[in-house]
Amino acid sequence: MDLHPWGVGFTLPPREHGSMRPTHIIIGAGQAGGWAAVAMRQAGFAGRILLIGEEPWRPYERPPLSKAMLTAEPTPEVQYFHPAAKYTEQDIELLLGVPVAELDPVAHRVRLADGRALDYDRVLLTTGGRARRLAIPGGEHALTLRTLEDALAIRARLAAARRVVCIGAGVIGLEIAASARTRGAEVTVLETLAGAMGRAVSPEGARFVERLHRDAGVDVRFAVAVERIEAAHRIETDGGRFVVQCRDGEAFPADLVIAGIGMQRNLALAEQAGLAIEGGIVVDALGRTSASDVFAAGDVAAFFHPLFGRHLRLESWRHAQNHGIAVGKAMCGDTAPYDDVPWFWTDQLGVNLQVAGLPAEAARTIVRVNDPPKAFIAVHLAADDSVIGVTAANAPREIRAGQALIKSGKPVDVARLADASVPLQQLIPR
Repeated sequence: MDLHPWGVGFTLPPREHGSMRPTHIIIGAGQAGGWAAVAMRQAGFAGRILLIGEEPWRPYERPPLSKAMLTAEPTPEVQYFHPAAKYTEQDIELLLGVPVAELDPVAHRVRLADGRALDYDRVLLTTGGRARRLAIPGGEHALTLRTLEDALAIRARLAAARRVVCIGAGVIGLEIAASARTRGAEVTVLETLAGAMGRAVSPEGARFVERLHRDAGVDVRFAVAVERIEAAHRIETDGGRFVVQCRDGEAFPADLVIAGIGMQRNLALAEQAGLAIEGGIVVDALGRTSASDVFAAGDVAAFFHPLFGRHLRLESWRHAQNHGIAVGKAMCGDTAPYDDVPWFWTDQLGVNLQVAGLPAEAARTIVRVNDPPKAFIAVHLAADDSVIGVTAANAPREIRAGQALIKSGKPVDVARLADASVPLQQLIPR
């Protein structure tokens, strides 16, 4: 597997500072930042574009990290968004493996951790987030997943793991649980909340996911508080490197412990720069922050959504990409507001689950199909019977129709909606 960020034998030194061309700096070389850089060129920006990232790799796909990167043989190649040559062709400079230490919106200057200073005309923050750590005794024994290095570390441990405990039944925790089960491990999932994927799906969707895992032999436990993780050599155990001790007294031996308890947004630069923050960097529908010429996009942003009339914070593959593209274009003069319908997908145990809109905020849910593990289709309604979300397993056409229903903002005929023989496409307002 070629892990060189550029490819064998290819290097591109940073351009000398002092160019008179207008300069756009992107801080964060993940999905949002990588696509924003390309979008700027597509929007006609002819100035200097500098993409800065803490990781040593050029922008790469993260969804495979919890799936194929853990299960496929041999170890799959890294899926980069663009070939290394594209950055050269587009005259996009990559400065990788270098953290940014300071953002000065008044001086329009970025200071790197190595002491270098870079002036900008406009700057885009796409700093994303980091995996949340377990704040319990022994929490350091649990591995987390956010980066390529994280995935390779988990893969190496999975090879010999007979028992795996995943703490957290969110998307990442369940995807890793599914991958571990696929590799033949005994898997236990421990979650403090009452259901799976609590912030992303409705209770009905949660029950479908729970059944999917239980039918595959995963031991899923809810309303469980993990108290500590102890190294096995310190206590009596029937095998395994660690023991996960719960508040109710139950203990779970494990060869590998995973913490899948969400992410923390990387807000340090924004806080230091004095930007408005409300759980994320506050931006308008064009990605503008509270400081002149400073923009933000992707996971790190709390962005105004015209369709819902309020600020949202989203963490998904498509949002990071499309928000990055939209804000990159906005920095070059495009005035189209970003109004994508929220959408994400997850592959678990052979099932492709897609979620559109905000199902967790529904006033009520109409389940049209519930035939696990083959199929599940639920439509989530607001109080006025307009569609606020759709959840579907192995049914991509229903998701596409659901996104159109959400975007219309109009009430639906609930009687026809409840009739699974009526295609969702027929309910879309003409």
